Amino acid sequence: MESAKLHVKNLPISTKNSVEICKFIRNLELNKAKTILSNVVQKKQAVPYFRYRKDTPHKPGLAAARFPVNASQHILKSLESVEQNALKSGMSTNLIISHISASKGAVQWHYGRQRRRKNKATSIRIILNEIKETKKEKPKNNTKKVETKKWLKNK
Repeated sequence: MESAKLHVKNLPISTKNSVEICKFIRNLELNKAKTILSNVVQKKQAVPYFRYRKDTPHKPGLAAARFPVNASQHILKSLESVEQNALKSGMSTNLIISHISASKGAVQWHYGRQRRRKNKATSIRIILNEIKETKKEKPKNNTKKVETKKWLKNK
């Protein structure tokens, strides 16, 4: 099975927001994930938070949720890049996000007078696979004989 891979290092986005976005779009079709992220950028759809949800407000229809616009823009750009990689390698357009994860990037300090502030850095790894088209078999109409128990027959 073919796959397209992308590993982006040291993006200037929050790692915690990226982890929640990755969990939200993992195992989705690529087109659906792209529409979800574009809705998040336009603040039409919120991303539910499960792990990093301390003091996170509730949204209608969801528990703890936010609109991580900056992280969504970078991840959307990365998804479009890995999609182009897949198309160049000859894969079809029916793609699924089989793996997406976010982790901490390299620690880099702000430039200038040291006030002990670090830059945000996140590394993202994405793997896309083709969706297997399987033929649905018709269910067989096996008529099973219902066996009655002996003690029911005697009564």
